Amino acid sequence: MKSVIFDTDIGIDDAMALLFLHYAPDINLIAITTKFGNASVANTTRNALIVKEMFGIKAPVYEGAAEPLGARLGVGYPRHVHGKDGLGDIISHTPTLNAEAMDAAHALLELSRNSKHKVSIIAVGGLTNIAAAIRLDPSFPERIDSLIVMGGAFGYNGHRGNVSPVAEANIASDPLAADVVFTSAMQTTIVGLDVSHEITMDKAFMQSLILAAPAAGKFISDTHQFYFDFHHSLSGKYECPLHDSSAVAYLLNPQLFTTITQPVRVVTGGIALGQTIHGDQVRAYVSKEWDEAPLCTICTAVDSKGVLDLYRSTLSLA
Repeated sequence: MKSVIFDTDIGIDDAMALLFLHYAPDINLIAITTKFGNASVANTTRNALIVKEMFGIKAPVYEGAAEPLGARLGVGYPRHVHGKDGLGDIISHTPTLNAEAMDAAHALLELSRNSKHKVSIIAVGGLTNIAAAIRLDPSFPERIDSLIVMGGAFGYNGHRGNVSPVAEANIASDPLAADVVFTSAMQTTIVGLDVSHEITMDKAFMQSLILAAPAAGKFISDTHQFYFDFHHSLSGKYECPLHDSSAVAYLLNPQLFTTITQPVRVVTGGIALGQTIHGDQVRAYVSKEWDEAPLCTICTAVDSKGVLDLYRSTLSLA
């Protein structure tokens, strides 16, 4: 049984990933930590509480960062992608549940200290909460079994940035935080646009989810209508990538992914703000910025059908 913390700026695809974790066997979801990103932190916390309440998720919710540690790319929130509330504007009620009193960064520290086993973290938003925890306690990374991040883009399979030519949205929401995390001692895997853009969902897949798990499948399908409309405006097709759930898929079955191991840095200023760059551990660079940089695992290819099948079969356990 793996103990897992879900760190999220919960929007449409984040909610789908949360249900993936919730129904996965051998996963003990011990906490949900929220931050700004797809919507304000007030809305992402609301969204987490709504999903928790709707589907009987036991994990407590801890509200986290409302702003980045450093410069971010852009302002406001991507309402054109996730709606004003982050969940496609289909839910009007207020959750009856409340977030915990402790903030997310301190909760990450306490949970990692008190767990009988090392915990894993699935991070599907910017890395502000995790970087804040590292700054509060530099020994925090040593207590984490693995960190799996949905974020970044390295150019594999022809995929580059989605909020600039080189930057991916989650990393671009707080590049400094991402660089703090990627240069820490935490065992980190990066599941970026290089692979998530290779996994495509269409309306037929959504129908298959409804058949597999009527309540959860309908919720995912309903919230994704806004997301499909956005992607249709870009491509003319009613389909979208499977972003955040790809990180959960890696946790559940890493054999579905091809990986390399390299040091990773994030650009924290200038025209390439938010770009993720990997080096080559066998080379000595003139720049001292790569000296002693730890290695991260980077996903470069994926069995897309295998991931979609895994998601559907897991949801069928609902």
